[in-house]
Amino acid sequence: MSVQRNTLDPTKFNANAALPFELRMDDIRAAVQDVYDFFHDVNAGLMAKGLDRLDDMLRPAVMSGVLSDMLTASVAKPSRALVVNQYFNGHPDLVLKGQYAGNAVKAGDKGVEIKTTRKPGGAVDTHGAREQWMCVFVYNVDTITEPARERRPMSFNEIYLGHVDVADFRRNERGDLGTRTATLHAEGIAKLRRSWIYRA
Repeated sequence: MSVQRNTLDPTKFNANAALPFELRMDDIRAAVQDVYDFFHDVNAGLMAKGLDRLDDMLRPAVMSGVLSDMLTASVAKPSRALVVNQYFNGHPDLVLKGQYAGNAVKAGDKGVEIKTTRKPGGAVDTHGAREQWMCVFVYNVDTITEPARERRPMSFNEIYLGHVDVADFRRNERGDLGTRTATLHAEGIAKLRRSWIYRA
């Protein structure tokens, strides 16, 4: 079986969405297609050698990290005003070009944070509650279909891009060895969902 090449459905975009920092719907579409093309090409090579798909090799947390990094770089490529934050693990992932020295900031407020999750609706943990523009890509990986060679390619089913405030979060307490995180509470996630970009 040949590996399928995924694409977004152009009829599922929100024509009324208001995007910040001169972002365009085509920037989001192109970024997702970059990721789809990468997975298609890599998986075609792996499966031709009888190996597992990349989707099946990566643990969920690693997969989310890889997708977030890829989407950050891919959104920045066609963007008119946003570039990748050059500060390692800085916030946000994309910053307004020229706003910070060397386009690097540990914690800035001019830009867009990129998140990925498998949770429908876009609920995702963050390292802290803060006012920010947040873009959440909800993806799906087929881990059920057998034989595995017939599994559907990884797909993005929902994309949200909205402005949230500190008050929109709830803090998640962790044990002694855990890292404290924050997640949008019910009203906060409802606010984000109103700013939807794509829903399949």
